Amino acid sequence: MTTTKFDYDLFVIGGGSGGVRAARISAGHGARVGLCEESRLGGTCVIRGCVPKKLLVFASQFSEAFEDAAGYGWSVGETSFSWTDMVAAKEREITRLEAVYGRLLANAGVEVHPGRGTLVDEHTVLVGERRITAEKILIAVGGRPYRLDIPGAELGIVSDDAFDLPEYPQRVLVVGGGYIAVEFAGIFRGLGSQVTLNYRRERILRSFDGDVRRVVEAGMLSRGIEFRYNNLPTRITETPDGKRRVDFSDGASGEFDIVLFATGRHPYTGGLGLENAGVATGPKGLVAVDEYSRTSVQSIFAVGDVTDRIALTPVALMEGHAFADTQFGGIDRPVDHANVPAAVFSQPPSSSVGLTEEEARNQCDSVRVFRSEFTPMKYTLSGRDEKALMKILVDGATDRVIGLHVVGPEAAEMVQGFAVAVRAGLTKTDFDRTIGIHPTSAEELVTMREAVA
Repeated sequence: MTTTKFDYDLFVIGGGSGGVRAARISAGHGARVGLCEESRLGGTCVIRGCVPKKLLVFASQFSEAFEDAAGYGWSVGETSFSWTDMVAAKEREITRLEAVYGRLLANAGVEVHPGRGTLVDEHTVLVGERRITAEKILIAVGGRPYRLDIPGAELGIVSDDAFDLPEYPQRVLVVGGGYIAVEFAGIFRGLGSQVTLNYRRERILRSFDGDVRRVVEAGMLSRGIEFRYNNLPTRITETPDGKRRVDFSDGASGEFDIVLFATGRHPYTGGLGLENAGVATGPKGLVAVDEYSRTSVQSIFAVGDVTDRIALTPVALMEGHAFADTQFGGIDRPVDHANVPAAVFSQPPSSSVGLTEEEARNQCDSVRVFRSEFTPMKYTLSGRDEKALMKILVDGATDRVIGLHVVGPEAAEMVQGFAVAVRAGLTKTDFDRTIGIHPTSAEELVTMREAVA
């Protein structure tokens, strides 16, 4: 049931993955929908995140493929890489995807208003000079990367900037230890840079399973990435020749072409006018929502990275779709964040679903651990010294698989399929009854029989 009291039944602030999905599905349910976007349709994922980053990962892996080819009888001649050509190709692809998003919205009947939207009250959004009213408002503005609060931080860059550098850097300092830091370290190293990763803790990927962290770190070390743990940059200055001199908290210093801050992201709520509508926020400006994505204000909702939930693009898509189905499709669809699979496109790549070993031991009375580390068949002839990891965590009381972790080639492709099994609550016995595909790395996940712990 729509109403004519407002300009729209739904107005979406933000044209990223979650906002566009919510707008399209809501319009498909018959709602009158408007959307505003201050930058480019597609948001972080399409324009300055997942998509261009994965393209750069692909580009960076060719250097390794050229090296490995000799073991298979190939003779590869002199090679070279053009950063300018890669950036241009990347831009063509995201421009194409941006146009696709525009057509999807137009075909669904969603009206797009260029510009940043700010809340005036619980039913009104200001876009430029235009006041727009809506029965329901959805906040889907995402997050933005931030720099450390140190002298000279403005001389560093963030992940948004890394895709369009005017020149390719030869010496790179990556500050941070999460998935963005790890991925960009692998990208720059694969493209030929000397890379140092600086992290304030003792090992990368803090929230991941301990074996995953260990095996990914080993693979990065074998590729020549240097780690500087347990300290932070304290100051950045520019040298006479345009380099970045970095002073560290342990008293050391170094010079780099760029300093990339991969130290996290904050919700993009500054100046959004949340206080005008009475929307409650939490730490760092995160918007608190319930299982239906409703904020503290009855008519205002939020999905995606701006909320206090899981900051992953597929999660934002799910949240946006569930919101639309519930509010305009007559479907009671609360959001379920259990067993969300995730991947780190590090080098080597990793992917996981379910609990880490530490989480499993904290939540279950008994846990059986199945683990296999081996050289992937792909590397047997090339001679590359790198191990893959397959790990399964099983609840000892129920035999249910509660965690699954993979490090190695095509890790994400494997885990996407196994995530269905974990989500469905299948047991280790179900895994054991499944016949493996030989020869593959994935068959290890259905052939491990002896628990290691």
